[in-house]
Amino acid sequence: MKSARKWIITAVLVFVAFICISSALYTLKQNTIGIVIRFGKITHIEENPGLHVRAPFIDEVTYVYTGSRLYDMPTSDVITSDKKSMISNNYVIWRVTDGKKYYQTLGAVSGRARERIEAAVYNATKNTISSMTQDQIVAARGNELTNMITKESNSDIQQYGIVIELAEIKALDLPDDNKAAVYERMISERNNIAASYQAKGASEAKKIKNETDKQVSILKANAEKDAAKTEAEGEAEYMRILSDAYNDESKADFYNYIRSLDALESLAKDGNTIILDKDSEFAQILYGKY
Repeated sequence: MKSARKWIITAVLVFVAFICISSALYTLKQNTIGIVIRFGKITHIEENPGLHVRAPFIDEVTYVYTGSRLYDMPTSDVITSDKKSMISNNYVIWRVTDGKKYYQTLGAVSGRARERIEAAVYNATKNTISSMTQDQIVAARGNELTNMITKESNSDIQQYGIVIELAEIKALDLPDDNKAAVYERMISERNNIAASYQAKGASEAKKIKNETDKQVSILKANAEKDAAKTEAEGEAEYMRILSDAYNDESKADFYNYIRSLDALESLAKDGNTIILDKDSEFAQILYGKY
């Protein structure tokens, strides 16, 4: 009887010890912090992964993930500076940077954190879009809008121990009731721009053609001038040579001799029969008496 009671007491003590040890130990994973709470107050924040000890039955541990989280926000209506309505669809990447603030302000509840993030990003998006025209927004799609919204969102959210790493508009659409009108206006504007470029190109082409024609005319005139000058110089040289030939008796005879040969050659072409007077210059040449 005593032996059975002893075993029961031992078993109870072992069970109680197991419960106490289990209650005193807790484990932290990577990218997780443990906020140790005692009677509603933070006594310690453990940031190192691994096995840790707490006061059993007194301390409670709230686990907070400190890695990056993705929050896909609901769509919201925004209005541009030129009073055009648009529909914004954002997503946010955020993480906890200060566990103490996160617990004290939001109770370390991620649902409350998303509510604050949604409000901050919506206000930042609304303020950014309202400062720009619709055309400016279309032209600025990308890093410019993202950086502006992310920066303004963080100014409102840091008090909760949270940082927004990225607040980006993944879609910025027009309401269905004015999509067609806006698209038609944008197409018209692009057509006007294209027509302007086309007209400018035609003007430049005409200007280049006129300049080319002008240069061609100048070159042609200069060439004709040079040709006329060369021809005149050739004629002058020819007349000078001819004059010299006639002024010198020996040269004159030689010149007449050459001319007679040329004439005789011309007459004798195509098998023509030539009848010559024996006293003519041609006959004298043939007889070798010239």
